[in-house]
Amino acid sequence: MTNEELIRFNTKLATVNLSLQQNAEGLTLTDGELSIMVDFREMLPRLKQSNLQREMLVKAARIKGQPMPQTLIDATAGFGEDSLILAAAGFQVQLYEFDEVIAVLLKDGMERALEIPELKEAVGRMKLVCGDSTEGMRKLDFKPDIVLLDPMFPARQKSALIKKKFQLIQRLESPCSTEEQLLDAAVAADPKRIVIKRPLKGPYLADRKPSYSLEGKAIRYDCFVFARN
Repeated sequence: MTNEELIRFNTKLATVNLSLQQNAEGLTLTDGELSIMVDFREMLPRLKQSNLQREMLVKAARIKGQPMPQTLIDATAGFGEDSLILAAAGFQVQLYEFDEVIAVLLKDGMERALEIPELKEAVGRMKLVCGDSTEGMRKLDFKPDIVLLDPMFPARQKSALIKKKFQLIQRLESPCSTEEQLLDAAVAADPKRIVIKRPLKGPYLADRKPSYSLEGKAIRYDCFVFARN
């Protein structure tokens, strides 16, 4: 990131008492006490092939009987952990992140990950788009096999890292699209499947019942299946 870009971001972030800092480790978002960055090295244990096959997200997204790579849109990328898991499992992933601060942190993390042999192949299957996915999914020049939706909801994990992320991220401007707009745009992309990540006991997104759900201990994946020629 150039000094001019850093100044532009920090001028905007000053209104919510946050700033971006570039150091030897990478780009970080901080409020002076808490700081976060995208570091995919923390995900390496989950990316082992034996572990990937047990990931409920991979089971929810993969279309049986169809060869890989299957194309997937992650419409709510955040810090890209889910996209990385899916890319490591062989999916070709296009990520959308609405907030430009989160997007630039993710871009920085992806660029650093490309220099790490254990991550290079998976990150090479990830393409980041900074913008509103509700608009982007209506203008695609291809039909994705799967669309993943993970609207932000309160932190369900108890780790300090997750709490730290949410404390800082919640200060940033939220997307203006509603649940209905997000789901309608996903349907308009004409995928074979839509996968929605939800709290285990949370309501259906936009009150629409899925074809089926996969339940874990804390989260649930609601799956919509569509017939497509």
